[in-house]
Amino acid sequence: MTDEATTTTSREAPVEEEQATVATAVRQALERSGGWVGIAVAAAPTVAFVVANAFGGLMWAFIALAVSAPVAFGVRLARRESLRAALVGLLIAAGCALVAALTGEARGFFLVPTLLPAGWTLVFLGSVLIGRPLTGVALNRLARGPRHWRQHPPLRRVYTTTTLVAAGICFTNFVLGGVLYLTDQLAAMAAMDVAVVPVPFVLAAFTVAAARRTIGRSAATTPATGERPRHQLR
Repeated sequence: MTDEATTTTSREAPVEEEQATVATAVRQALERSGGWVGIAVAAAPTVAFVVANAFGGLMWAFIALAVSAPVAFGVRLARRESLRAALVGLLIAAGCALVAALTGEARGFFLVPTLLPAGWTLVFLGSVLIGRPLTGVALNRLARGPRHWRQHPPLRRVYTTTTLVAAGICFTNFVLGGVLYLTDQLAAMAAMDVAVVPVPFVLAAFTVAAARRTIGRSAATTPATGERPRHQLR
């Protein structure tokens, strides 16, 4: 249900000039996802649904969701988080509830979040196959990269690698989510739903930092002869 993170990554990824380290990426990811409080607020409707279902059944789960989702929306706005992200979260909660109602099963709440990573896997892999790795398309401007970054092999390599990493993460998420869905492990699905919230931000932070380091190295090694190298950034 917290897949709204993927819709805001390109807009909210970090812009600071820092080294591409895991620690830096994680710290920035936590900041961009609202910190631990923001993660807790985003996960509240899912947790409320699962807990209410465990104690009172599907009807009480819907009631808990109907209360917690608008409250979470209001809290996110009060914390001055992105209106778009808050709206997406509310719509995803409503969509997941609709699927659960149509299937008549509590696990139906997680059907869409379970299937979405499969679609993202295909999108990421497809973007690499056509020579337009998605992390480059989404984040190159934020990384202050050149307009024709696809003609710069080192930078294109960074974006291709991180796009393939994203595809691997999505595929793993799909497989694990599918196993948990088929075995009706609601608590585990909710835990995974919460755990993946910062992941897109971590990857975006690392991608931007790695791209900037690559751009900096290219600028530092540009010869001062006045001749333009074949892969010089422009």
